Parts: sequence; structure tokens; C-alpha cells
Amino acid sequence: MTNMNEIVGKANFLFITFDTLRYDVAQAEHAAGRLPFLASLLPAGWEERHAPGSFTYASHCAFFAGFLPTPARPGLHERLFSLQFAGSETTGENSYAFDTPDIVAGFAGLGYRTMCIGGVGFFKKQNPLSCVLPGLFQESYWQPEFGVTDPDSTRHQVEFAVQLLQQKLEQKVFLFMNLSALHQPNCHYLPGSAGDTLTSHAAALRYIDSQLPPLFQTLNQRGDTFVILSSDHGTTYGEDGYTGHRLGHEKVWTIPYADFLLPQGSLP
Repeated sequence: MTNMNEIVGKANFLFITFDTLRYDVAQAEHAAGRLPFLASLLPAGWEERHAPGSFTYASHCAFFAGFLPTPARPGLHERLFSLQFAGSETTGENSYAFDTPDIVAGFAGLGYRTMCIGGVGFFKKQNPLSCVLPGLFQESYWQPEFGVTDPDSTRHQVEFAVQLLQQKLEQKVFLFMNLSALHQPNCHYLPGSAGDTLTSHAAALRYIDSQLPPLFQTLNQRGDTFVILSSDHGTTYGEDGYTGHRLGHEKVWTIPYADFLLPQGSLP
């Protein structure tokens, strides 16, 4: 595990959630060579982890409290970040412990510019519930073209992020993005599809992969960046009679994850 005490305060942070992405689909697409950009960042593929929640709101509340997805193997697993509280068994010498209510406030307290670019409904800021998660950030943004019904949502989100990153170049950033493209409906990524399927789920991930390079290239020019890539939960497409998520099925709880330090100037 990376010693976060050597990273926090020195590097920018990019935290992307691929909303609803299943581990089996992510790993199969990687193995088949259909995610060229993500494969360039993750040559060994995705790590299998367990989500802290079975739907978007629950998982993100846990994430921002320092409980990132848990490695899918027995044992205690030291966390990257934690909030200071007595009795935490997963806060170790490599963890960065914030004395704040959430890690976003912790980064802001260290001088980071904290920004949220929302995607699915819990980030829309159109009612009190959908203001809770964005409200943790100094700056939060949502537009209809970032949402689940726009087939080009990731392109719009990335273009907006690039514009933000080209401002205040002297300030470290903690940029969080919730990518909505995988969430239903995703059938529009598979021409001729009458409904959402595992195949259209995979097609949505390939679309996301094609749109990410400008975001990473822009960050790579700003300085070193610690990157966290994660799903928040999976979803079911008829397995054992289940459809959707917010339920206790293995396809919902098992998700892909990766984190790594991207040194400045390392991308072409």
C-alpha cells in the first residue's frame, strides 16, 4: 500500500466512480483488449473489491468517510484515508487520518480546491437529497448533459473538468467525478438494442474509455496526481431472477477498483 502521508498535500487527487460498473464486465473487457486507455493505466487489470453499499448514495457516503471498497480477500485491510476515531482497526501507519467529518473537508483544510462533477441523480442538486453529496465540496457541478439520459455524458463531463483544471493552476485539486454512462439506461451504446443488457453495459464502459484521455492529459500537466478509479456498486441483469441493484447479490457487491500515482509528464 502507498504511504498516503507522503502523497497528501503534495499531489493532486482524481477520484472517479464508474457508477454501476460490474467487476466481471470490467475485467473481461480489459482482458479482451477493448479498453486501450484504461489498460495503459492498469496493465495488470482491475482489483476485485467489495462495495461498502449496494447503491450510489450509500457507497458514496462511505467513500467520503474514508471507507473505500474493501479488498475481496480475508483479513484487515489498511485504508488510504480515515477519519480520526477511537478503535478503528483499519487505520494504519500508511493511512492519512483527517480530523474532519469527511475526507473532502480534510482536503479543503489542507488548501486543496475540492470539486465535484456529478452524474447520476444523487448529484443533480434538484432536491434536498441530491444536494447532500455535492454539498461536501467547495465547488459542485451538474448539468442535464452529465446525466444518465445523454449518450455523450462522459464527453461532456470530461470537457467540463478540463475547463476547470485549466484554472488556478497553482492550487492543488481534489477532483471527484461520478460518471453516469454505465447506469441504466445504457442500451443507447449498443445500436439496435431494445433494452439494457450485459452487452450494452460493456459497450458503455468502452465508450467511457474512449473519452478519458483529455482528462488525464490535462491533470498530468499540472503535477503528480494520485488516482482512484472505482465502481460504487454493480447491478444485475436477470441473474438468479434479480434485476437492478440495492439488493444483496454477488454481482452488486463485487466491483472493480484501482489506485496509483501518476507522475507529472508520464503521459504522451
